[in-house]
This record gives sequence, C-alpha cells and structure tokens, in this order.
Amino acid sequence: MAATNSVARRTGNVSAGTSVFAMVVLEKELSRVYPEIDLVTTPSGDLVGMAHCNNCTSDLNAWVGLFKEYSEAMGMKADMNKIFGTLYNKALEGDADCGGLLSYGYLSGEPITGFEEGRPLFVRTPDSRFNLANFMRTNLYSSLATLKIGLDILFKEEGVKMDKLMGHGGLFKTKGVGQKIMAAAAGVPVSVMETAGEGGAWGIALLAAYMVKKEAGESLGDFLEKRVFAAADAVVMEPDEADMKGYDAFIDVYKAGFAVERAAVDSLKL
Repeated sequence: MAATNSVARRTGNVSAGTSVFAMVVLEKELSRVYPEIDLVTTPSGDLVGMAHCNNCTSDLNAWVGLFKEYSEAMGMKADMNKIFGTLYNKALEGDADCGGLLSYGYLSGEPITGFEEGRPLFVRTPDSRFNLANFMRTNLYSSLATLKIGLDILFKEEGVKMDKLMGHGGLFKTKGVGQKIMAAAAGVPVSVMETAGEGGAWGIALLAAYMVKKEAGESLGDFLEKRVFAAADAVVMEPDEADMKGYDAFIDVYKAGFAVERAAVDSLKL
C-alpha cells in the first residue's frame, strides 16, 4: 500500500503476477460479512477490503512458453519480452467478450470460486470465434476473472467508490495492455507508475522514512502524496464501456462453466 501510494480512502492497489490481490481503502464498513473479502487495514488503521486469489498469470505464462518453443522450433530467436509484448497487444484485437472461449488457469485451488484444487482448462464451443486475438484475450481475462468476482462484491453489491486503483506487478509490464484489461475488470480508473515493478521492500523503507522524517501532525497519506510521490509520473487509463460489457458477458459464461472445472477436479486424479 505504501509503495503504490494507496493508503488514502477511495484509493487502492492491485498486484498481479503468479497470484493476484486487490486492496480497496473503504470509506465505511461493509454491510455484512463476505467469505470472498478479507478485511485488513492500512498502516494508518483505515479499513481495507481485500480480494486475494491464488491464480493469475501462471497458466498464461505456460501458454506463452509454448509460443517460445514454437519460435525456437522454427529457427527464430526467442526474445521473451518481444513474445509477451506481441501476444499481449494481439489480445487487444480480440472480441470484447472473447468470442465464446473460456479458460480456467487454476493450477491450485481458488477459494473465491469455491475450488479446493485446480485443473487448468481451456474450453470452447464449436461455433466460437477461435483465433489468436481471442485466445490471448481469454487468457488475460481469465487471469483476473476470480479477482473481478471479488471486486464486483465491493463495487456492485456494496457500492464502494474509488478515485484510482494503482496497478503493479508483471501483468502491467507490457505498456497499456494489462492496465486496459484491469480497468475493464474493475470498472474504475487504473494508474500505473514507473515504479510499478517495486514492491514490499520499498514500501517498508517508505514507512521507516515516514517514522523518522514526518512533521508534527503529518499523516502518512500526506507524507506519501506530497513528499514522496509529488513528482511521480503515472499513466491513468479510464475503463472502456464496451470492454466492461464484454467482460461482464465473459464472466457470466465463466461462472456457468464452473461445472466443467468441478468435473475436472473430481474426475482427473492423475
């Protein structure tokens, strides 16, 4: 929270890599207990709603690894940064609802959706629009799908309002792509700073600096906003209406497909 300057109310952060979590600083208590939402606090003691998912990009990375193998088999140099960048940007050409494709990147269990074990699956109907753009978009959507289900509780059921959601982690390394998908998933503006790759160690250092250098009556939020991040550049991306509608449609089908994932967990005991 400190490393992303998201300790003030109506702010939050999302960390997306092999796992993913989002933390939203609340203005008031939730109306009831939700098993999908953990309640924690900022370092200053403000209430935070947290959605934490076990699975994010691990299965997506495995698919990208296949493209690396293909490149090498064809005698081409396999530059992973270029492969990720090319495939991620290709996803932006896909249908907003992913064209009838589904992916469950569950390498492990996923408590938010009720799975104690995982079985990675890729599923499509015979009339789905199966192409590279939709394939990659589906895997990106799937990486954040469970997180979206958790955040929908906060934003759609509890009416939580946010001014900005700070993104950090590997998902946001390809400029604009993960940020656009995240904005569609959450339905709120997503900001990414140059320090998006920094994490907990720097955050702890900032908290230590605050304890040493704070002025009388200076809050942690003011210290971070005015003395640490005042000159920091951040790229803000607003959610696209068509993307949000497409993601919602994808999630409806994603939930309907839980029976397929459940059958795989129960039946495939290799």
